[in-house]
Amino acid sequence: NHSVATVNVHRTYALAHHEQVAHTAACNGRHLTEQRLARWLLMAHDRADTDRFPITHELLSMMLGVRRAGVTVAAGSLQRAGLIRYERGQVEVVDRNGLEHAACECHAAAQAAFERLLGPGPG
Repeated sequence: NHSVATVNVHRTYALAHHEQVAHTAACNGRHLTEQRLARWLLMAHDRADTDRFPITHELLSMMLGVRRAGVTVAAGSLQRAGLIRYERGQVEVVDRNGLEHAACECHAAAQAAFERLLGPGPG
């Protein structure tokens, strides 16, 4: 039945979303701002069609639950390490592997949960 399949798909996506929210909440309470910023930039990069995408300190500070000054310090550290370029509200992921190493384990755990529930992503 088509409607049963649709309901199952919606439930699966809702469960995947719930797992992502739970990972984010746990991450925000356990890890350093720089690690959380790296994780959040990886999540954005996973969904972007390009290595460069618009994002502001304001949005990042809200997503990470820190002041904008904390985002500035963390982004500066990631930029000095050659992992990202950040200027005028634009982030470019320069070294994806390095960014993955700078992030906490939460990104890999969330990716594994998504793949378990939804199958591997494109690419």
